[in-house]
Amino acid sequence: MPHSLTRSPETSLIRVVEMSAVAETVANFQLGHIRQMVAHGFQVTVISSPGVALQRVADSTGATAIPVPIAREIEPRADLVALWRLIGVFRRIRPHIVNAGTPKAGLLGMLAARLSGVPVRIYTLRGLRLETCRGAKRKLLAAAERLASACATRVVTVSPSLAAAYCHEGLCRPEKLYTRILSSHGVDATEFSPRRNTEETLRLRRKLGISPANRVVGFVGRLTRDKGIAELLSAWQRIAAEEPEARLLLIGDYENGDPVTADVRAALSNSQNVVHTGAVAKTAPYYNLMDVLAFPSHREGLPNAPLEAAACTVPTVGFAATGTVDAILTGVTGTIVPLGDSVLLADRILDYLRQPELQQRHGAAARERILSDFRPERIHTAYANLYHELLGLRSFDEPAIANRRAA
Repeated sequence: MPHSLTRSPETSLIRVVEMSAVAETVANFQLGHIRQMVAHGFQVTVISSPGVALQRVADSTGATAIPVPIAREIEPRADLVALWRLIGVFRRIRPHIVNAGTPKAGLLGMLAARLSGVPVRIYTLRGLRLETCRGAKRKLLAAAERLASACATRVVTVSPSLAAAYCHEGLCRPEKLYTRILSSHGVDATEFSPRRNTEETLRLRRKLGISPANRVVGFVGRLTRDKGIAELLSAWQRIAAEEPEARLLLIGDYENGDPVTADVRAALSNSQNVVHTGAVAKTAPYYNLMDVLAFPSHREGLPNAPLEAAACTVPTVGFAATGTVDAILTGVTGTIVPLGDSVLLADRILDYLRQPELQQRHGAAARERILSDFRPERIHTAYANLYHELLGLRSFDEPAIANRRAA
């Protein structure tokens, strides 16, 4: 029976706060990392807006949960109340480390931690919202990023292109950036694995009305303008005209924030060869229906969908956007096309639909990259070593941890 990690005397009294605006973000990006910290002896507190998900995170990790309402959008009065509450929490529990992600939690968390005298303040940057904003909103977001990074002792960026964009915008001094952590949480290659001919996959095809003869172009994510849904529709119309038996499989929901136009939504809804599932609890089975993933997003940190698709041996065609260029090795695990070019997006998707050997070669290479570079344990260990480094403790050895688990 596997043993839990041995608790380190060095870390048993170290208090860490992991926070986000919503608990779902913690569950999606930080769960394994928090388990690693608790197992290694850190005293971990999770802070997010209240809800059932927050308590589930605490129950599944052994961390302590403290609810603090944090609005995702700019709400000056609510934001001041949240800042005051965070300062009170930090002064009461006196953490050694605060790690905050998402723009609002990052800003309020870093500011409260600085005002409370927290020695190690980490702002985890998973994307740069201002990249697709203009005018006064862009200036306001830039000011918020500068304040968050100024209050942080380290800014962790989840991809090289995100770090470059952050510096290019003048939001942070380069020496504050920590760029050795690729991805927030890695990919579970057991959950996301190729299962194309299983009964589960065939049953899902039947449920969705997709025959084994239909080639499938997939999309996974929010159906918003920033995700390139208008360009996806344009590309799909070109693909469908040349390959009428192909299907577009959309996994995700429309959102009121950054909405697509009514015309785009109507065109997708009225197309007989578009299958829209809405949001699903588990995306892994759906990747195994796909021949290629379309990912026309305009901005990312390091996107999950191309990495999860890769683990299922599905290549991706995506725009040359921040984050996406790190998720896809063009010509190896998929193809990158110029940002906004829906014609080339369609043409490169058609290449995969018409050349099964290309799809198989790039898909196999994509999974190998996941197994090599994106194992969750590797990401969690990198975070743990960062904590040790910033606290002046010795790092711990990943192989030794793996051996203790297997013992």
